[in-house]
Amino acid sequence: MTNLLRKTVRTLSAISLSLLLLAAVPMSSQTADTPPPAAQKPAKAKAVHTTQPRDGQQVFDENCERCHNAPQSFSPSISGTVVKHMRVRANLSKEDEQALMRFFNP
Repeated sequence: MTNLLRKTVRTLSAISLSLLLLAAVPMSSQTADTPPPAAQKPAKAKAVHTTQPRDGQQVFDENCERCHNAPQSFSPSISGTVVKHMRVRANLSKEDEQALMRFFNP
């Protein structure tokens, strides 16, 4: 039983040493040739899309109509739940979700 205990301790020591060395590698990757992070060029800002908001009827026709008929009326609480659920399933944008909410609740 003591041999098993010694092997276990040796194995755990080797694993601990390996993990310690792996943790030290990223810290030592900074060289004299690499400028510090603050001196590097800032990343470019992402482009902002300034398209016109889409009409809720258009969003419904393009995404929902192939499976659903347009509802005659929806209560705001039901339409909010349905639109949030289907936004994920139909991969709709936040803007499309808002357009559908305006369409269902004029």
